[in-house]
Amino acid sequence: MLEADSRVSSLIDYRFKHHFKATRGTHGKGSKMNGANGEDLVLKVPVGTIVREYNDETKETGEAIADLTHDGERIIAARGGIGGRGNTHFVTSTRRAPAFAELGVPAEECWVELEMKLMADAALVGVPSAGKSSLIARMSAAKPKIADYPFTTLVPNLGVVKADEYNYVVADVPGLIEGAHEGKGLGHEFLRHVERCAIILHVIDLTGGYEGRDPVEDYRIINNELKAYLPELAERPCIVVGNKVDAPGVEDAARRLEEEVRRDSVERAGGNEYAESPLNPKVFFTSAVTGKGVDALMKATGARVAELREAQRKALEGQEHFDQIWQHRRDAKDKKFKVTKLSEGVFRVTGKQIERMVIQTDWENDEAVTFLQHRFKRLKLDEALEAAGACDGDEIRILECAFEFESARMREDDFEGMDI
Repeated sequence: MLEADSRVSSLIDYRFKHHFKATRGTHGKGSKMNGANGEDLVLKVPVGTIVREYNDETKETGEAIADLTHDGERIIAARGGIGGRGNTHFVTSTRRAPAFAELGVPAEECWVELEMKLMADAALVGVPSAGKSSLIARMSAAKPKIADYPFTTLVPNLGVVKADEYNYVVADVPGLIEGAHEGKGLGHEFLRHVERCAIILHVIDLTGGYEGRDPVEDYRIINNELKAYLPELAERPCIVVGNKVDAPGVEDAARRLEEEVRRDSVERAGGNEYAESPLNPKVFFTSAVTGKGVDALMKATGARVAELREAQRKALEGQEHFDQIWQHRRDAKDKKFKVTKLSEGVFRVTGKQIERMVIQTDWENDEAVTFLQHRFKRLKLDEALEAAGACDGDEIRILECAFEFESARMREDDFEGMDI
């Protein structure tokens, strides 16, 4: 079982240790006493961890089975074993002393892949040295490394912002370069942390930095990278932050940036320059050094985050999390079975539920085998085998067991009232 824990900040504990095993339960006792269950094995992971199926043989990653976005949220990745039922469980009015019992089923084993994505309300994105770290340090109590060279920030920084009645989390994402969506400059490592945020704060260095970059071109490059990485990010609400407004000679850059953002807004509104779309980017000019414009940015971001989170909450109201959907899908999949013809007169049946029944059967006990045949009949396995071309006398294989197919119908009387 995996559990999101706000006190856990990374997945480092699973970097070198990959195998975990829960404790065993105990055997049943006399006087119809069940054995004690084994203790749950709970593995703590950071809030924001995505759990995916993983095939250790092919090294392929499967579908996501859980997105642990809340503290205390859990997912059962591998279920414990099932104890077999004793013979008294199968007592009926016509069978007073059953001479068979069920065997237990071993616990499940599985491989999963864990990926952590930051849980932030807003993400500061931009080219290297745009002033993102200085800005988050001004907005919050975060203490990122700040220096006058590119790629000072190598890992995302989180800061909690308090502005009037608003409290929200901001992530300082390391600088992005052209080609980030293809992985250049560790782009994939950085861009994935933007996926969860409600709003993007696009930070532009109005001075152009030491390289003399064009601020408008920087704005276009980052927008293109976000869109190329995940088209949905291009439609994410955005606030454009023209930073270093206190530097001399940035007036023209600020004007051109504002014009570019306005054109972008018109495009988002479908070409109607008078339309007001909630996705339209807004422009704020700030100085992380002097604090100019930062308070207004903090309040505007807080108001927008609160609005977006409330809309998200209402949209998800009453809906199942996809980890619950996956659980239901897994349960439904377990009940299905498949018949495959291996060769002339030989068939294999696969399916979790049927395989579990075979594991629970004592094959040395004729009564237990007869009971299994009855359960197969209830599942309409006979009909499925006949539809696949099986005839009397053909060999049917389930797991390591093989038996001869008989299409004759069994009597129901001996099993009337049995719990199967």
